[in-house]
Amino acid sequence: MTTRSEEAEAGRALLPTASAARTRAAVGELLRPHRGLAFAGFGLMVVATSVGLLTQPLLGRIVDVVTEHRSADALDLPVLALAAVAVVQGVTTAQGMSLVSRLGETVLARLRELFVERALSLPLERLEKAGSGDLNARVTRDVSRVADAVRGALPELARSALSIVLTLVALAVLDWRFLLAALVAVPVQAHTARWYVRNAVPLYARERIATGAQQQQLLDTIGGARTVRAYRMQTRHTREVTERSRASVELTMRGVRLVLRFYSRLHIAEYAGLGAVLVTGFLLVRSGSASVGTATAAALYFHALFGPVNTALVLLDDAQSATAGLARLVGVVDEPVPASAGHPDDRPVPAGAPAVTLTAVSHAYVPGRPVLHGVDLEIRPKERVALVGTTGAGKTTLAKLVAGLHRPDGGRVDVGGVEPDESGRLVGLVTQEVHVFAGPLADDLRLARPQADDEELREALAGVGALGWAQALPDGLDTVVGDGGHRLTADRAQQLALARILLADPPVVVLDEATAEAGSSGARQLDEAAERALRGRTALVVAHRLSQAATADRVVVLSDGRVVENGTHDELLAAGGTYAALWQAWSGSRSPGPGTGTSP
Repeated sequence: MTTRSEEAEAGRALLPTASAARTRAAVGELLRPHRGLAFAGFGLMVVATSVGLLTQPLLGRIVDVVTEHRSADALDLPVLALAAVAVVQGVTTAQGMSLVSRLGETVLARLRELFVERALSLPLERLEKAGSGDLNARVTRDVSRVADAVRGALPELARSALSIVLTLVALAVLDWRFLLAALVAVPVQAHTARWYVRNAVPLYARERIATGAQQQQLLDTIGGARTVRAYRMQTRHTREVTERSRASVELTMRGVRLVLRFYSRLHIAEYAGLGAVLVTGFLLVRSGSASVGTATAAALYFHALFGPVNTALVLLDDAQSATAGLARLVGVVDEPVPASAGHPDDRPVPAGAPAVTLTAVSHAYVPGRPVLHGVDLEIRPKERVALVGTTGAGKTTLAKLVAGLHRPDGGRVDVGGVEPDESGRLVGLVTQEVHVFAGPLADDLRLARPQADDEELREALAGVGALGWAQALPDGLDTVVGDGGHRLTADRAQQLALARILLADPPVVVLDEATAEAGSSGARQLDEAAERALRGRTALVVAHRLSQAATADRVVVLSDGRVVENGTHDELLAAGGTYAALWQAWSGSRSPGPGTGTSP
């Protein structure tokens, strides 16, 4: 079961965070297939810790030999035993820690796989409502903290817990009264641990949410810098970044103060317990119930507890931080995925180029603030319709609805009798932002059709006019592109996206300002590439340059989420309405380069 933690500001609905019970259950599910490895690793840790606990009695034996003024030969056996303990403990500890670390890495790798698989399966609309900052914080910071805990905290915590338990057993073996004296520290430690957990868990959860909100605001501000400047919104965005950064810093500092108070309380427990053990040892030695060596061993045992107890409680801080991150990862893993998103290959694809029909389609990202209002639109088979309008008219929203990335709040989108989904098999989408994946160019193309051979890849590149520059790359189709490889210009990246369309061969294509980033030198070439990619398909083109609208079969004009004009280029110019005004403004102020279309 997952619970929706605090909703993000500004109307964003964050991805869910798993409850504590569900997080524990998820960890159990991940560990279950590796029980043998877990038993072997922790078994060796038990052996290593048990052998190490022989050190204090051996040192006590040496103390007794000295205080009883026995010969030096009596020290040979204890000293040799200490050397053997060191060797055996070192070997078994190394092997045990190695197995526990392997267990942690294996489980972490599986969790990552599940997280990525589910994140990629979630509807884009769901991710957009959460904001990219939320998912980005989970992918980076939360995964990093869980990984750090698995690699460092988990093995150390396991060793510390075993040391504490077995040391208390050893104290009882020496004399049960030493155990009682040592337990004086437990109430203070237990109260401190409960107090810390009670305060730390919600604090770290709030800090994660604040960090996600801060990252989202930074992404919105930096990514939309041009728009921010264009609308004179610098002061507002700076204020929002400052406010969210201040909230994040404030929560971080609260965490620091919490940790400092945590340590101060632990010191009280340590010295209270040590004092009790020393007093008990003194009384037992004076009464003849224990030797000086036994009292020394008891004191050494309790002093040895300082390390593992402090380590365990220090790691409690890392554990709480990692647990908060783990709960956020499990929350995404448990997020339900629509059945259609999980099995796109089972959905029928109409034969040929189908019609696209929108009937009374409405949509809103924020309740009560609709972006589209009862849009009715039909695109006939193999017809190319250009969608134009000013910024905020709802063009991109309508394009995403046709592509199946969003579902309408009201009405229906029908593509040849089938509701579109995100699979891309029915409707292919190319947007203004194209990602070039790191790796060979051929692999990037095969994302659209994994079984395609090299000849089919070359045909697709030739179809969009990209074969020439692709073969001219240092290693041809085997050239590594993307991050760390050969960088592609914006127009070449768009040609690559259009080549993917030819390979995927969807019956319907949506171009959402797909050629907007091309400069004047690449605009004509990209328009020609788009023309080839759309040939024989039903197409909706969100036109950045009105020259694209002029060559379309029909033009649809959106304004404030409503269709206000619908007709051919010549018909709308003759009507002298909104489109004619847009055309006049565009053709009158047209200049080379990006940013000259209808949308700033």
